[in-house]
Amino acid sequence: MAVDSGGSGLRVVVGTAGRGPLARGASGDPVRTGSRGIDPGHLMEQLVPMARGLAAEAGIGRLDTAVVGAAGLASLGDALRAELPAALARELGVCRVALAADAVTAYVGALGPRPGAVVAAGTGLIAVGTDLADWRRADGWGHLLGDCGGGAWIGRAGLEAALRAHDGRAGGSGRLLELAEEMLGPAAALPGRLYPRTDRAAVLASFAPRVAECADGDAVAAGILRAAARHMADSAAAVCPEPGSGRGGRPRPGGGPDVSVPLVAFTGGLLNLGGPLLVPLGEELTKRLPWARQVAAEGDPLQGAVRIATDLTTDSFTLPGDEKMLCVTSPAGEGGVGAPDLHT
Repeated sequence: MAVDSGGSGLRVVVGTAGRGPLARGASGDPVRTGSRGIDPGHLMEQLVPMARGLAAEAGIGRLDTAVVGAAGLASLGDALRAELPAALARELGVCRVALAADAVTAYVGALGPRPGAVVAAGTGLIAVGTDLADWRRADGWGHLLGDCGGGAWIGRAGLEAALRAHDGRAGGSGRLLELAEEMLGPAAALPGRLYPRTDRAAVLASFAPRVAECADGDAVAAGILRAAARHMADSAAAVCPEPGSGRGGRPRPGGGPDVSVPLVAFTGGLLNLGGPLLVPLGEELTKRLPWARQVAAEGDPLQGAVRIATDLTTDSFTLPGDEKMLCVTSPAGEGGVGAPDLHT
């Protein structure tokens, strides 16, 4: 079973190593967070009936391995790590569990078990890299403290430029002011509309496409997207391994691609902004990581969870463990869950 738990709800796949994914399900109810972080009880309430139904649909009698990729796991996942493996064993008979940050499943979905860096850019932004010996992360600190270059960052910068134009200050954009008022109402009322909202980041990110829309003829908008591209490249460079480093840093015997060259991929909804962001992103990445090879992401975070589950099932799992980002429990007898094996 592979699970992707994020801000829009749960996505679940059930299958076998030999036949691949056999049944899929989804819930539009995001898992709650509270004083203990991500709520394992709420996750199980949604997951157990869905998993049982999908297993029956797929003709699978018992789920042996489960991989759960969860947004916020690194900083909000203590309760999940403490309770979920035993709960999955008790309710579904699962004997091996991998708990992964959604940035890790995004990495595996994009690149598989190869050295490199992946930047996941949507409303927020986080970069993850590995040399197959250790994991590194950069940013992902939320729209108030970071997520630099992400959708909320671009939208906030665009709205700032709109308010500069409203005030008559330097650095403003009349076109962005028009678009902001068309979308969100009078400029002077923006703080009162925006600050009290609990979904501020999503509202800010909703303005990012407007910034891209006028970038071709507006130097301020184009400059915002160039700055976003620079931030994205900086995050990729912060986590990308150097050529030849780590367990992945050896040329492949007998020819084939040189796996000592790290790969870089970008994934997430922000890429839908298209050329106004992607063109400067390619240029900035070449400046920051001239030795890396940029490739298209192969899949999304759910596909990454499926890949991890398949590799665990076939004993071909090679990714490094990490206490916060990727923790794998080992089987410990029938129906039991062993201690975390961080270096499986």
